Amino acid sequence: MEHLDSPYPSFPRRREPITPCHLRHRCPPSYLPPQPGGGDTRFRGNDGLGFSASSCIVTLAISAVVAFGDAQQAVAQTYPTGPVRIVVPFPPGGGVDSLGRLTAAKLSEALGRTFVVENRGGANGMIGSEAVAKSAKDGYTLMVNGANFVTSPSLYRKAPYDPVRDFEAISLIAFGPNVLVAHPSLPAKSVGELIALAKAKPGEIGFAGSGSGSTPHLAGELFNVMAGVKMVHIPYRGSGPAMIGLLGGEATIMFLPAINAGPHVKTGRLRALAVTSRERLSAMPNLPTVAEAGLKGYESSQWYGLFAPLGTPADILNLLNAQLAKIMQSADIKARLGEEGVVPVGGTREQLAAHVKSEIAKWANVIKLSGARVD
Repeated sequence: MEHLDSPYPSFPRRREPITPCHLRHRCPPSYLPPQPGGGDTRFRGNDGLGFSASSCIVTLAISAVVAFGDAQQAVAQTYPTGPVRIVVPFPPGGGVDSLGRLTAAKLSEALGRTFVVENRGGANGMIGSEAVAKSAKDGYTLMVNGANFVTSPSLYRKAPYDPVRDFEAISLIAFGPNVLVAHPSLPAKSVGELIALAKAKPGEIGFAGSGSGSTPHLAGELFNVMAGVKMVHIPYRGSGPAMIGLLGGEATIMFLPAINAGPHVKTGRLRALAVTSRERLSAMPNLPTVAEAGLKGYESSQWYGLFAPLGTPADILNLLNAQLAKIMQSADIKARLGEEGVVPVGGTREQLAAHVKSEIAKWANVIKLSGARVD
């Protein structure tokens, strides 16, 4: 007899135990356990109509996706309930600061609560990073950091934090190359001329860096090693102060984050010699790469990521990751950052975690070859 209230036809069914699949996931009632003794691995009704077990798997997968979406909506309703602090472990004015402020502004718009930047510079970013590592694991203290974050373990014998063991990776925000820029007082107008000048005057050309172990510092040391020259690193407490020193002529060279270089190059206050990425920048299409300009194989880029203290609840981390993915792939952000030579990413948590590990290994080797270790 047909059951009119059921979407499935009623078949005479064997008196066999109902499987957990039936009980837990409400698969069609004609799904029955496999035949005794093996054979056909499908679930069958007595009429011989077979349903593949993969159908049930699909049902479970869809249920999992729906549950994940529901969980994110639930978290979004309860987090955040107040202001969220995003620590930038450098003074205002540098690339990390710029991306940190952009991230804070966009997350504020997306989640309807205030995300505020706190600049906590010092010791090549270690002071702010250590403070975040020791903060409450409740999602209300986050950190935007960059390549400096992964060099400290190789530069210092007793770094106060571990980039892998003390932090949760949330999202890789963006990539951005450095631009090799010179103060107008320096006579070199190309990479080739800079190398020739540095060889003629070893130890006399100073290049600015945003602290020992920063990407601008290590980009300069990599240049020294590959070009066979000896330019001297002049450390500052962040990219902002380093730019001030460069613009004032205290240092005449810097591997400056592209996001900061553009405006000063346009006004003529700095001269761009080359870009440090593998390919040219769409924002500066006529500017050659360092490799094209004569130092084959040279490459050095900035990156920016969002982190939280280890132990921060996964549902909060997943919510923030999902929001940043939407933000970084939006048309306005792509256009805005593209004009500044920065490529938005908004990748997965796993992608950022893997990137951190690979960067630690890469720069450890550069530090060893250049002798740039601080202690």
